[in-house]
Amino acid sequence: QVRLLEFGGGLVQPGGSLRLSCAASGFTFSMYVMNWYRRAPGKERELVATVTSDGRTTNYKDSVKGRFTMSRDNVKNTVDLQMNSLKPEDTALYYCNAASYRATYWGQGTQVTVSS
Repeated sequence: QVRLLEFGGGLVQPGGSLRLSCAASGFTFSMYVMNWYRRAPGKERELVATVTSDGRTTNYKDSVKGRFTMSRDNVKNTVDLQMNSLKPEDTALYYCNAASYRATYWGQGTQVTVSS
């Protein structure tokens, strides 16, 4: 059974940090590109960050560049998103996504709220 389980969300003040993690199981993790998406209230889902299957290359949405860092561990089958200097506009439900030519999998999401 394929599972993507996200955790690490929560409430943080502006300027603060959170680290999201996603634990994957049930598929060959090392063959999948991993992504973090988010959906803010009343907005479309958007791609935040991507890491290639070998972990060598990452890409970020412009608004999070320099603040967010994505990494993966192909031994532990996990992917992380370190989020620093958080802003209220980062408030959203964050989803872990695994993608390949074969299939796409989604987690249930973890809520991040940035508010004073």
